[in-house]
Amino acid sequence: MRRRCRPVGGDGGPMTVPRVQRRSLKQRLAEGDSLRGVLLRLPSETLVEMAGVAGLDYVVIDCEHGPADTALLQQHIMAAEAHGIDVLVRVGTAEPTLALRCLDLGAAGLIHPHVDGAEDARRAVAASHYPPWGERGFATYSRSGRFGTVPAAEHVAASRQTLVIAMIETQRACAAADEIAGTEGVDAVLVGPADLAADCGFPAPEAVNGLIRQAHRAIVENGRTVMTIVPHLEAARAAEEAGARLIVFNMAQVLMDTFGALARPSRP
Repeated sequence: MRRRCRPVGGDGGPMTVPRVQRRSLKQRLAEGDSLRGVLLRLPSETLVEMAGVAGLDYVVIDCEHGPADTALLQQHIMAAEAHGIDVLVRVGTAEPTLALRCLDLGAAGLIHPHVDGAEDARRAVAASHYPPWGERGFATYSRSGRFGTVPAAEHVAASRQTLVIAMIETQRACAAADEIAGTEGVDAVLVGPADLAADCGFPAPEAVNGLIRQAHRAIVENGRTVMTIVPHLEAARAAEEAGARLIVFNMAQVLMDTFGALARPSRP
């Protein structure tokens, strides 16, 4: 009869695998880093792996417009962790339960859409943090708590590194950018250019860009990080020069531009 072997440590007890400690996105921003990531709406763990292998800092999984559910999100987070890259999740409007589940799975932060004022911003913060900083429910055996092996106090302390990003997408929200960015617990603000353009009735691009610049000034004046979505590398560099420190490449647009360029020579 074969005996089953159990790994042991140097003292003869069970061997423990140490946790690999990485600087959180929040810590890196506090230290002045500029971070680049990709927005993924395509349900592919392979794309997450490729982003990590390429050296990007994070991926954004879109659970508002994209098809990912929490089961698929868990696979994305597992792939990201295996390659040393963080996951941010864009949740739907007023979905504290989804926010809770995303964080329990191990998301590094949340993007809360349609934040139109200070009250919306406070709700976003409340959904993202445990008491006394918020209202997030505590699960003893969550994946983010390593299935109960992390002491509760340590887990709660670590959760303070959760990145809270408010997304503003209307003229009303742009006018309230100062109070949104000034809300305690908001770490960064993202202006959604597509929804903003729709809210404005799709005017000339410069009219929308003017509102975006106005919002960005308010964000910076409140000491918050500007997050911005870009279509290509030149736009990323311009955004960084303008002060943005969370850059998100729209992966669907990058792929469609690439596919279009590849197909163009074959067209009459």
